[in-house]
This record gives sequence, structure tokens and C-alpha cells, in this order.
Amino acid sequence: MDTLEPFLSRAGWADARRTALAGDASARRYTRLMRADGARAILMVDPGGSVARFDAVGAALRGMGLSAPKVWAVDADAGLMLLEDLGDAVFAPLAEADPALEVTLYETAADVLSTLHRHGPLPELEQATPERLADMTDLAFDWYLVRAGATPDPAAKASARAAFATVLAAHAPETGVTILRDYHAENLIWLPDREGAARAGLLDFQDAMAGHPAYDLVSLLQDARRDVGAAAADAAMTRFLDGSDHDPDRFAAAYAALGAQRNLRILGVFARLAATRAKPHYIDLIPRVWAHLQTNLAHPACARLRAPLAVLPDPTTALLSRLKAPCLTQ
Repeated sequence: MDTLEPFLSRAGWADARRTALAGDASARRYTRLMRADGARAILMVDPGGSVARFDAVGAALRGMGLSAPKVWAVDADAGLMLLEDLGDAVFAPLAEADPALEVTLYETAADVLSTLHRHGPLPELEQATPERLADMTDLAFDWYLVRAGATPDPAAKASARAAFATVLAAHAPETGVTILRDYHAENLIWLPDREGAARAGLLDFQDAMAGHPAYDLVSLLQDARRDVGAAAADAAMTRFLDGSDHDPDRFAAAYAALGAQRNLRILGVFARLAATRAKPHYIDLIPRVWAHLQTNLAHPACARLRAPLAVLPDPTTALLSRLKAPCLTQ
């Protein structure tokens, strides 16, 4: 990249040692930089995204006392950012290595959401309305269903979209808080030297929207990448509800409706990633996502969704193998 070296030179990091870090489902790339004086930073390269949005949302989160990484330098046109290095203590592997810590980690993650919600939605965010969320479920029909070998079914897709719009409007219409949208244990860094909700370092928030308070809790507790322990899930839910004025029954209905929407969309996203981005490992996560979807559909609030979604096949071993095959034309 022609702009990278001048960017690092201006920021004073041109001579730093560079170590590539694991990426995520997006096209973003991350590199750890370490200078001879021991200083460290993270280089984020996201030419197809919006580093300006990342910068603005991160500043707002830090203003609430939350631990979004500080920004040392930015070139918005080139999609380059130099960020504070929050370290390697990612919640997910920590919880696996030390199950006794899992409850504390997830309670802290719930505290982040409570803090975030007390401030209302950030200005100029797009709204995750019932209609907008319903539209996002198209991905499951366009990618999961079609890649499973079924004929495209526009009528089934439209029926599911309409059912979701109705269910979400009934049970989760609110758009009164900021939702980070990819809020899970692999995007959180444990910072035990800080206090309260600031102990959770936040990594992924540039796609924030204004939405319902249950959305990010679903993302956290119905994690596509790991099984959250029952004690940790119960503790996080209790911690969140105790710090709010939500009616538990109404919140549970919203949680199920949003969970069905989110997990259905993830089925499509993972099928698309395998087909178009050479990332078949995401298919291995689909059985967990499917199980979350079935749990949500069992809630009475989601009864209207069951018939439209019956066209989607179970993720059998044979189906998962089919989904891993690359697709170059779609």
C-alpha cells in the first residue's frame, strides 16, 4: 500500500517491528507494532470500511468511561488507523483456560452494556428498526438455503421477512440505545488493572446502530463461536436486568425475537463467507448457531416465525460439507 509507509513515518512508527494478528470475518487487517523503546500500537487497515466512524464511536465510548482503544493517528482516506494496544487477554480463551473467571468476565461485559445504555443512542446512527432487521434475514435464504442445494424461494424469503417485521414490531420495536452489533467474547479484552466496566476493552464497534437493549446481550450470550457456561450466562443476564428497569418477561420476548433474527442472519453470513471469501471454517460454527435459533423459535413470542422458517434444512454433516465448497459465481 503506497500510503502505509508515509503514514507510519509521520506517526513515528516506521521502524517498529511488525507482527500480523488474526483477523475477523471482515476485510480488516491488524498488525502489532513494537518500537525499540518498548512502546506498542496496533495498525488497523480497513480501506473498504469507515475508520472515521470507528474514530467517532470510539471517542464517544471513551467519553462514557469505557475502554475503546485510543487513536494515535488516522488517515481516513486510506483506511489506516494507529490504535492503543489493549493486549492479548481476549475473553474467549481466558474463559476456556480459567472457567472460574468466566462469570466475572461476563458480568463485566454486561456492565459495559448497562453503562452504554444509560447514555442513549449516539447521534447520527442508523436505526435498527424492525423493518431493517427483518430485511437482514434475506441472507439466510440467499446463501444458506441456496448453497444447501435448494431452489431460490422468493416467496419463502418474503414470508419470513414479513413475519420478522411483525414479531419485532410487537416485541422489540425500540431503537433507544447504541448497539455495537458484534459484541462477543472474541472482541473483548480483559483489563484487570482498570475498574468496573472499563475492565472490558472494546475492539469492534464501527458498525454501531441505534437499536433495542437486548440486541448486544443476545450477541454476547448466544455466541456463535463458543458455548457460554450456564452460570456465566445467568449471571450476566441477572446483572444486566438488575441494573435496568426492564420488565423481565417483556425483555425475554424481545431477546428471543432478536436472537432469532440475529442467528438467522448469521447462517447466511457464514455460508457467504465460505462461498466467496475462502473461509470454510465458519461453517463449523453453524450447528451452534442453528441450536440458538431453535431455542429462540421455541419462545411463544416467536411462534409466527416457525412456519416461514420451516423451509430451511437442518445442518447435517452432509449439508455442512456442501456449504464448505467454494463458489465463484454468486
